[in-house]
Amino acid sequence: MKTVKIAFIGVGAISGIYLENITKTFQEIEIIGVCDLIRERAEKAVEKYSIPKLYETMYDAFADEEVDIILNLTRPYEHFDVTKAALEAGKHVYSEKPLAATLEEGKILVELANEKGLMLGGAPDTFMGAGIQTCRKLIDDGYIGTPVGAAAFMICHGHESWHPDPEFYYKHGGGPMMDMGPYYITALVNLLGGVSAVTGVTKTSFDQRIITSQPKCGQIIDVDVPTYVTGIMQFESGAVGTIFTTFDVHYNGQARFEIYGSKGTLFVPDPNTFGGPVRLLRPEQGEVMEVPLTFDYKENSRALGLADMAKALQTGRPFRPSYTQTYHVLEIMETFQKSSDAGKTIQLESKYQRPAPMLNNPIHGILD
Repeated sequence: MKTVKIAFIGVGAISGIYLENITKTFQEIEIIGVCDLIRERAEKAVEKYSIPKLYETMYDAFADEEVDIILNLTRPYEHFDVTKAALEAGKHVYSEKPLAATLEEGKILVELANEKGLMLGGAPDTFMGAGIQTCRKLIDDGYIGTPVGAAAFMICHGHESWHPDPEFYYKHGGGPMMDMGPYYITALVNLLGGVSAVTGVTKTSFDQRIITSQPKCGQIIDVDVPTYVTGIMQFESGAVGTIFTTFDVHYNGQARFEIYGSKGTLFVPDPNTFGGPVRLLRPEQGEVMEVPLTFDYKENSRALGLADMAKALQTGRPFRPSYTQTYHVLEIMETFQKSSDAGKTIQLESKYQRPAPMLNNPIHGILD
């Protein structure tokens, strides 16, 4: 079977792990070309990974008949324009999270993909890793009984102390919910199913941030987005979940991520990773037990979702990180803010069905 050819649009910080994994792990996809507004980045990628083509503009990549899928690794507020142009050019698109900076933009992209019969989906793909898939297996097999609730917390003090270019985290399309929320909410809907309604309360604790990392140390960032977001989710199943994301709080390590059931509690690993630990509390045991991971891809496997999209393109089967998931997650995140502004619970419009669980393939790097 021929490999599916990928063109990168954007070769920034997140691109490194994609470059590594596509060239060294996933055997059914290959990089045909790269493009970046900062040409030097693209040149370095071409040299280091022996990539055949360097595109002058993204439109050159869209016009390349060898390209099967566009990988959109631009900044969040740029996702819409890049994905829209790629779809209009007839290319399938896999985008970094979020699908778009607003739900209105996401809806336009979904309608365009459907109109043209193209695949559209994207990150995060951490839900396909060994950690979340093991958790799903435990829930589906009844180890915690009937799920009744969940709690997920992402607590930190922002990115300006370590990121080389942190400003976009505090601009349109950024903030803790749009940046980190996709990992947590994607994991939650994969474990518990779709969400029917949400309630949210949000605020911006600090109007400005001082960059203390290099090379922009001392620069001031004006904060344009909420940085303290609390949400309640009513799942279609009847379970109720709480999520809290913030860039305003000093905190050491991962906060809790737990699924509560009628017969036990599941402690879910950091959904920004692919592995464990997975821990289970059952009253019969009286103590928390670590559960062995029962699926592949416990290491940093970004591009796993892209490989899944490519496999679906080759075989015709559904692909797991499709727009039905990324759009539902986007609606949940945006509706927290709408709920906070309106002071009421808001019903969601999108519907969501969990994708098929992962199947272990004896050959690492080749999907089912």
